[in-house]
Amino acid sequence: MNGIFISNHKNQLQLVTKKTNNFFLLVNLIIVFSCNSYSQVSDSSKYSQLYPFIVDSIMISGNDLTEEYIILRELTFGINDTLTERIAFYNRERIYSLGIFNRVYLIPEQMDGLNILNIKVEESWYIYPLPFVDAAENDLKKLTYGINFRLKNFRGRNEQLSATFALGYDPYLYLNYYTPNIANEHNVFLNAKVGYAKVSNKSPTAEKLYGSSFNHKVIYFETIIGKRIGLFQKIYLNTAFSNIETPKYIQGINASKDRIDNVLDIGFGYQYDTRDLVQFPKNGIFTSANFTFRGLGIDNINYRILNFDFREYRVLIDKLISKWKLASRITFGEGIPFYDNSIIGVEQKIRGHVSQKYEGDDIYIGSLELAYPIIEELNIDLSFIPIIPNKLLSYRLGLYLQSFLETGIAKYKYQSFALNRFVSGYGFGVTLLVLPYQVLRFEVGFDEKSNAELVLDLGISF
Repeated sequence: MNGIFISNHKNQLQLVTKKTNNFFLLVNLIIVFSCNSYSQVSDSSKYSQLYPFIVDSIMISGNDLTEEYIILRELTFGINDTLTERIAFYNRERIYSLGIFNRVYLIPEQMDGLNILNIKVEESWYIYPLPFVDAAENDLKKLTYGINFRLKNFRGRNEQLSATFALGYDPYLYLNYYTPNIANEHNVFLNAKVGYAKVSNKSPTAEKLYGSSFNHKVIYFETIIGKRIGLFQKIYLNTAFSNIETPKYIQGINASKDRIDNVLDIGFGYQYDTRDLVQFPKNGIFTSANFTFRGLGIDNINYRILNFDFREYRVLIDKLISKWKLASRITFGEGIPFYDNSIIGVEQKIRGHVSQKYEGDDIYIGSLELAYPIIEELNIDLSFIPIIPNKLLSYRLGLYLQSFLETGIAKYKYQSFALNRFVSGYGFGVTLLVLPYQVLRFEVGFDEKSNAELVLDLGISF
């Protein structure tokens, strides 16, 4: 996730205050402009008297571009099944999760003695640039900024083609192609990525050995091909090749005996996902595991990496949402280079410690979060604005308050799980959903000594 992490220095707090005021001003403006043209999620309650509903036929409307099977393959029910209001809402969220619709309605209708379920959708804008900015190591002098050009659902099959170009601290160029279904009858998906990056060193140990900060030049290619099994499970095989160039050779910084590492990867993975709305889940379980063989003995590079992630989401009381996560990254073998160490503060972060790095062979993370809606769902129509295409003026807005507690440890193999080596954080914040386009979080995190850290980030925490 791209984001800006800001600590409690005076000049940075002034910047955050301005951003915070702008953030809440934006929320107020959206609500004011949309007050005459919104619908609550409860709009579907006018059909509640028709539930339970035995489905005789399914009709899809509004899909000018999208193939019908892209929608039908997400449904947990079929013809002759009994549809309850709860099941209808869950399936509506699954269709929203595709990320290609501004509106989704499941409307039960009776016609000529038949029970017809009308799945009515409104397609979103399919091609747009997304600018972004990221501050590395909580330092506003280390900004990476760029633009992501994305072409979504371009043949009506929920395929995505994107190009990301970035300048600044960590410049890079990536091209990515994804299709959820190469062949409809086989449920086989494919993801391919190629790129070039100039990556700043993330390892504190490597920086000490090198004597200063430095960059790796990386040429990267990866393909993932897999099969979806039923509605909730996926298995896949991933292969990748990386050319990693360091300015000079230092033992430990590189995996080989040269300043250039040529690294071949072969791995396999499994995913189980029953979440309702992927962009902001309220119910369901997400589990993923991936095991990668790295190097395969070429240039004496040979080690393995295991990634594991488990998350559960559920509604506790009224609309109070709870979610928790356990995640780990574990390495196996000898000669693991510092650029491939497991580091808290890079991909996995502890809020309250987002500006710090904790390095080891393995990391273990635990998170707990509670969220409550201030605005559960507003369907906003700003089509009265001229010139801009109507598909770019229709949004699903949500506003949630959240509190969180997180802890984690980074350790080398010879170190124990000592309690005093865990780092922890807690805090609270607000999340703004502008679906299907973006999610924005503004949070305050505290460390063990109650030092405050402000976080402005894109995407959900987990």
